[in-house]
Amino acid sequence: MILLGELSLWVALLMAIWSATVSFAGGRMSRADLAASGERAMYASFAFVVLSSIGLWTALITSDFSLRFVASYTSANLPTVYKFSAFWGGQAGSMLFWCLILSLYSALTLFANRKRNRELMPYVTGTLATILIFFLGTTAFSANPYARLDWIPPDGTGLNPQLQNPGMAFHPPNLYLGYVATSIPFAFAIAALVTRRLDAEWLAAVRRWSLVSWLFLTIGITMGMWWAYVELGWGGYWAWDPVENASLLPWLTGTAFLHSIMIQEKRGMLRKWNVTLVVATFLLSILGTFITRSGVIESVHSFAQSPVGTYFASFLIVAIIVTAFLVATRLRDLEARAELESMVSREAAFLYNNVVLVGIAFSVLWGTLFPIISEAVRGSKITVGPPFFNTVNIPLGLLLLALTGIGPLIAWRRASVRNLKRQFAVPVAGGLFLGAALFALGMRDGYALVSYTLAGFVFTTIGQEFVKGVNARRRMHEEPVPVALVRLVARNRRRYGGYIVHFGVVVLFAAFAGLAFKKEYDLSLTPGASFSAVDPYNRTWTFTSQGVSRYDELNRQVTAVVLEAKRAGMAPTLIKSEKRQHVDSRGQPTFEPSTEVGILESLRQDVYLVLHGVSGDDRETAEIRITFNPLVWWVWYGGIIMALGGLIVMWPQATRGGARRRAEGGYVVVMQSSERQAADVPEPPVEAGV
Repeated sequence: MILLGELSLWVALLMAIWSATVSFAGGRMSRADLAASGERAMYASFAFVVLSSIGLWTALITSDFSLRFVASYTSANLPTVYKFSAFWGGQAGSMLFWCLILSLYSALTLFANRKRNRELMPYVTGTLATILIFFLGTTAFSANPYARLDWIPPDGTGLNPQLQNPGMAFHPPNLYLGYVATSIPFAFAIAALVTRRLDAEWLAAVRRWSLVSWLFLTIGITMGMWWAYVELGWGGYWAWDPVENASLLPWLTGTAFLHSIMIQEKRGMLRKWNVTLVVATFLLSILGTFITRSGVIESVHSFAQSPVGTYFASFLIVAIIVTAFLVATRLRDLEARAELESMVSREAAFLYNNVVLVGIAFSVLWGTLFPIISEAVRGSKITVGPPFFNTVNIPLGLLLLALTGIGPLIAWRRASVRNLKRQFAVPVAGGLFLGAALFALGMRDGYALVSYTLAGFVFTTIGQEFVKGVNARRRMHEEPVPVALVRLVARNRRRYGGYIVHFGVVVLFAAFAGLAFKKEYDLSLTPGASFSAVDPYNRTWTFTSQGVSRYDELNRQVTAVVLEAKRAGMAPTLIKSEKRQHVDSRGQPTFEPSTEVGILESLRQDVYLVLHGVSGDDRETAEIRITFNPLVWWVWYGGIIMALGGLIVMWPQATRGGARRRAEGGYVVVMQSSERQAADVPEPPVEAGV
């Protein structure tokens, strides 16, 4: 099976080369037979990539240490689940995994469009095949997972301890699924630019794929924050690490695209924005992969330095040149079909939203690349830390949060003063009430107060929109509130799924603001010793050491400390943190010692325990850090809510007659936008989205 897997990798590369060649030729020559041959070759490439992946998984599960990759990332005593996930735990395997996802997405795209978009499909197929050629070629020639060792070791090195975490089985695959999905909209954008078919047809083809990318990136980033929080032991979940930033960048531009696409659908505007954002999202995904794999920027998430970085840099430069040329030569075809009529309109709010999202993306990109730029210019690498990112992005993030609540309240084309007063009265009052209440309760942190005030404003906005929609359904159909709510969302998934996503954003911002009240204590505790600490809610905790213990597990030697935690109104609870030294099957140490944190979780805060080490002549004194982290669970809840909203938006909408569909949704659409707002009737579902 391993030999078949290695051979399949090379055959898949040949099939991809054939697919790209005949697909572009078929599009250029208007030859349907060549285009069909290119699509069949793409299907064949997918099949051979699957065979190659099965071959590598077989080698990993059976511990075939004759392969360099298997010996480098597994060991005989590694749990089977981590042998399976080691597929994407190293450079070569993750490259093959990328090829597997890309070929799968490509095959699904070709199948879904076998009777649609036929003028675009030869160029779509050719573009996807070209991207696949790059990844397959880089894998085969520079990061081949089937490379053999000169001798077969008795055991492998094992998987990095930081990757021996359940999150390893889910976080990287979700990021890869999100990264690779950007290839499909990019391919359609290239096809539209080449054929000059830049109407809404190509947007309809890519919208769902953009949502797929956004959804998986959202899940992957959230799970990455969770993994960093429970595994790295530094007490936080986002450190503005270069690889963290690399995953955030395409998410920001992808989010901007999902907003601006609605403006082109509704008004024929932002056409240049849409093409540029689709292209930028793909290029940022490639840039993120370059940062992860080149080793040019140090990160706990990145792979070691390798020749793969040079391949990615070259591919990125060529892709930028080609796409810049295509966009520059099609600017006339991308002219908007309507003009912005007022700076106080929903179109303008979406434009401001895009500007802020792109502004955040630029600041993150600049801070991430600054070490490379400084080394090239000055000869010394200057690292930009969290203070820079926080100083720039916290104000921009708060502005983005405000726009999240403003957009749904403003009418299309032009908003009247009367409309603004009526629409904003309740949300503004809700936000100010929450901010004033928190101030009265003693909150004095400026950014936190602003964040919670805006969160109250946006939450009230979302609630107001749901109340209006539910009341409209109840008036028309006399439905109970729960039934009206469910059917309202079901009939208008794009609109109300988008509101659910916005609610998840509100929850995230509220959780992030909790970091302003974080408290940390560093101390040394001997067995039986106690320590008292005050948490952010002014409650006194007492921690008593139960001593240090040492024991062996399957593939590691463990040193652990257990603390008894007590406070008024809570039964005593034990928290344990471990220092782990991983060993191979012969008991020899591998890697550096790792830390397993102890977390006492609740909705209000986490009590976070980290064992730094042991000291003293008897090695019984525990050197620990105790951190009180407010509202951490709401970070995970916010991510879950956003993902749920994304799924609702993605779910296919039932096709009905236009009048009947609008009536069932509780809408009146015969009025102009300003009249609709004056009558307190919600907008039709066409403008909704993430």
